[in-house]
Amino acid sequence: MARLTINGTVRDVDVHPDTPLLWAIREQLGLTGTKYGCGVAQCGACTVHIDGVATRSCALTVGAVSAEQKIVTIEGLSADNSHPVQKAWLALDVPQCGYCQSGMIMAAVALLQQNRDPSDTDIDSEITNICRCGTYNRVRAAIKQAAKSRDTRQG
Repeated sequence: MARLTINGTVRDVDVHPDTPLLWAIREQLGLTGTKYGCGVAQCGACTVHIDGVATRSCALTVGAVSAEQKIVTIEGLSADNSHPVQKAWLALDVPQCGYCQSGMIMAAVALLQQNRDPSDTDIDSEITNICRCGTYNRVRAAIKQAAKSRDTRQG
């Protein structure tokens, strides 16, 4: 049994400590906004925040996370899509197929928490998530629009 603090709630999950965090989030807790993409921490579809840091949950085991660490998934970012990054994503019609977008949004929020006014170079170096549809220009534009907002904190 592992104890995780996810989206502000302490939850017990009955999984082996070597289970990837992604599977505990999706299969045990039913939070399916975090996606499986590659399984080797390359694509970023599984990005969540752990203590505010964008983390690829497919390559991190449940046993590597303590109950004191705060995990935030896309569901915990905002209950009503009111986070400035989510608003910018919708306003600029960023998603095409949408599969990678929850991970992209989580990466963008983490970037804006560290850098309130990122340049194109900052965005390109920090947002390493893969989008098969190639929406990178819209992603960059949405990050810049969200950066203009006064409130880019997570959930």
